[in-house]
Amino acid sequence: MSKPRLWLQLFERQAGQGLGRREQLCASLRAAMRAGELGLDERLPASRVLAADLGLSRVTVEAAYGQLEAEGYLKRAVGRGSFVAVSLARAPQRKQAPAPALGPGLSRRGRRVAEGGGCMDPLRPLPFAAGSPDLRAFPIALWRQLSNKRLRAEPGLLGYGDPQGHEGLRAAIADHLNQSRGLRCRAEQVLVLTSSQQALQLLAGMLLDEGDTLWMEEPGYRGARTAFAAAGAAVLPVPVDEQGLRPDAALPAPRLIYLTPSHQYPCGMALSLPRRLALLALARRENAWIVEDDYDSEFHYEGRPTPALQGLDEHGRVIYLGTFSKALFPSLRLAYMVLPEALVAPLVTARNIHDGHSAQLAQAVTADFIRQGHLAAHLRLMRQLYRQRRERLLQACQQHLAPWLRPQPSAGGLQLAALLPAGEEARWTRAAAALGVLTPSLRALYAGPATQDGWLLGYAALTPDEIIAAVRQLARIRPL
Repeated sequence: MSKPRLWLQLFERQAGQGLGRREQLCASLRAAMRAGELGLDERLPASRVLAADLGLSRVTVEAAYGQLEAEGYLKRAVGRGSFVAVSLARAPQRKQAPAPALGPGLSRRGRRVAEGGGCMDPLRPLPFAAGSPDLRAFPIALWRQLSNKRLRAEPGLLGYGDPQGHEGLRAAIADHLNQSRGLRCRAEQVLVLTSSQQALQLLAGMLLDEGDTLWMEEPGYRGARTAFAAAGAAVLPVPVDEQGLRPDAALPAPRLIYLTPSHQYPCGMALSLPRRLALLALARRENAWIVEDDYDSEFHYEGRPTPALQGLDEHGRVIYLGTFSKALFPSLRLAYMVLPEALVAPLVTARNIHDGHSAQLAQAVTADFIRQGHLAAHLRLMRQLYRQRRERLLQACQQHLAPWLRPQPSAGGLQLAALLPAGEEARWTRAAAALGVLTPSLRALYAGPATQDGWLLGYAALTPDEIIAAVRQLARIRPL
């Protein structure tokens, strides 16, 4: 079989899986490696050639190659090409009788999950890994004291727990959100989970049927896109501008809208009030759900933070997501949803089926941490610390990386988006990696062809000296 025909067949196998063109190409190449159709050190076609063979833009193929390189599937060398970096094919086995037609195998949804890839966070805060809090500043001694006190008082916390979550923690979360984020909720509406990713998977399975239309910000959070696409949803990327997601009356009506309205991920703007009201009206009119992911709302540094969209919802269409991974520490494994009352019972049942409950002791200690004022004090300190680090990063970028790296305005968060000259992201990302600096890709966060090249630079977990050292490393790749 000719090579162009082989690439076309590999690509067409992934059609109809609810994936964007870049993700479709990534999935087909991963599958080819697993099937032995692509072997270790085999050279892939040049992006220009493969784009022509498959009828794609060269930008899409470059984005797919860059994503697979970041995942470790490919190694790329300037002037030489892209090569398979892993050997996934199984060794040949003796011929066996054909498996029965109904033999074991993955479902269509299972294949989408496996081929869509996961979201793996770095195990330590390398510069500039995005989204990591500074664990060195966490009050470990206080946490240990609260844990020991709870264990002495309630040894029963070592047993099974309520699938909806520890009652004390649910009440503490509701009070905290009502006061700090302008929500209108009661403890009975809170569902405690292990992660926001688990929340997305539960919502995808419970609220979406195969082929349902879902609106999502473009660019946007890849973990959400993967969860919804794996459920069979038709994920429709909706562009963002300086006012956030830009709805269009010509778009198909959504069953669900996924938003990061307080601090858009990854670009950093807040969703304007007129668009908030328009989306709420749309959700009511179309009987659609809005998922509000408030992933880092605790860290706002300029002016007053924008209140949560849920507080404007008069008709029970908004589902609010939050996590303690950024405010406290990731291995706590605690997140939460605030649900419209009609969804509480079915989502609690679904959570019970998936994994039962979150760790009782961790929930009780977190409730004490909130109730006794330690969370508010810790967040005040972290806001001050992270703001100083953001300013240090901006100063260093201006001093060493201007004008070819352009940080974008952002009022908060743990990372900032920075734009690069068009067409340079993949090459400069490889150069940065060779110098020991991670530069998470902006292009990888687009479902369709990327309109911007850039990086998402995490700064919160880095000391000022670490920030300066990493920026100076990046300055070494500046084009002459």
